[in-house]
Amino acid sequence: MRRLLTVLSHAGVWLYVVLLLVPVYYLVISAFKDNVGILSAPFSPFTGLELDNFGKAFTNATLGPALLNQAYVTAGASVLTLVLAVPAAFALTRSRGRLAVLVERVFALGFLVPGFASLVPTVMLSIMLGLFHTREFLIFFLPAGALPLSVILLTQAMRSIPHDLEESAVLDGAGSRQLLRSVYLPLSTPTVVVVLILNFLSFWNEYFFALVIAGPDPAVRTAQVALPTLSLANASQYGVLAAGIVITLIPVYVLYVFFADKMERAVLAGALKG
Repeated sequence: MRRLLTVLSHAGVWLYVVLLLVPVYYLVISAFKDNVGILSAPFSPFTGLELDNFGKAFTNATLGPALLNQAYVTAGASVLTLVLAVPAAFALTRSRGRLAVLVERVFALGFLVPGFASLVPTVMLSIMLGLFHTREFLIFFLPAGALPLSVILLTQAMRSIPHDLEESAVLDGAGSRQLLRSVYLPLSTPTVVVVLILNFLSFWNEYFFALVIAGPDPAVRTAQVALPTLSLANASQYGVLAAGIVITLIPVYVLYVFFADKMERAVLAGALKG
């Protein structure tokens, strides 16, 4: 019975892996094929090869500037989120009393506010500040939605640090800033990496607010906003559409390759502590 359960569990895992890989495989090979190859032999990598799809996607959707805008917004918002979340988590970790509990619950309430509910006040605020249809307002706005999860994750990670380390550092003359830099931040690095990756994925894939706030102007629009223009300029060229999607997925894949081990260690450490 135990062996049967083991076989079934392995089969379930492999089935799940296949279900994840098949769409990715189909997308990647479609990026190198023409319409005939995609429709007649969708899973064959050698039918209807068309190597110019990536060039057409870059040209027709101006993906070069769009990717730079996307990187600018994503990097700026990610850094700003950490700059705000790390000190907030550190303060909540060291605070005691009802006020600290109240502040932490206020951060948790951020999960209950749907993003679209803030659209109208956000647009009005950007207009009042003279930042409507700018990338900079996106950089200031996106961390607002990411702070609740970021602060809660970092707070839990910092609370798991032994209090004896803090006491030893204080006896050596360390102040609050030195404690954060020398004790809490280094020991929370795996969780910081997890927060960074989660926020990067969220900011990189942001479409709705990027479309409304930054707008469709090629000078400021992000890659996610530029991609749908391929369906207008190349309505029947599915390979070009697939190539554009693959281009926007490459940075996410590269980031995951570099930080996957740290993210897995952080998740495993959290599971062991739990």
